[in-house]
Amino acid sequence: MLREWLQGEYSISTDINQLNLNVIHQFLSNSYWGKGLSLEVLQLSIQNSLVFGLYQGKQQIGFARLVTDYATFAYVADVFVLEPFRGQGLGKWLLKTITSHPELQGLRRWLLATQDAHELYRQFGFTELNYPNRFMEKWDAPI
Repeated sequence: MLREWLQGEYSISTDINQLNLNVIHQFLSNSYWGKGLSLEVLQLSIQNSLVFGLYQGKQQIGFARLVTDYATFAYVADVFVLEPFRGQGLGKWLLKTITSHPELQGLRRWLLATQDAHELYRQFGFTELNYPNRFMEKWDAPI
């Protein structure tokens, strides 16, 4: 189900057709977590995720996506707000929108990975793993 939230001149939409893949790819392929991300991999990841585009008018200024089963689990990925739009609370609004999304309430576990935004995510209930010894990963750095 498509949803849209409005706040002044800004909007957040789950409509995949509104996304500006060039803006998203440019940002993510140069980020520490997505360095070298191909456009093809980005497109596939978006097709298989719940996406949240952040816009000023029709201009894409931010993005986030969730990998979820809508019942028990969600993984928050690829969250960003473009530099000129930071410091206005838009990242917090984006995270509040994601975590309060009606179809995501009652999930047992939310996960994410971050190198530098721990304090931001703590404001939305994220903490370090309670049981890190229970989690494992299979890591293949090249995307």
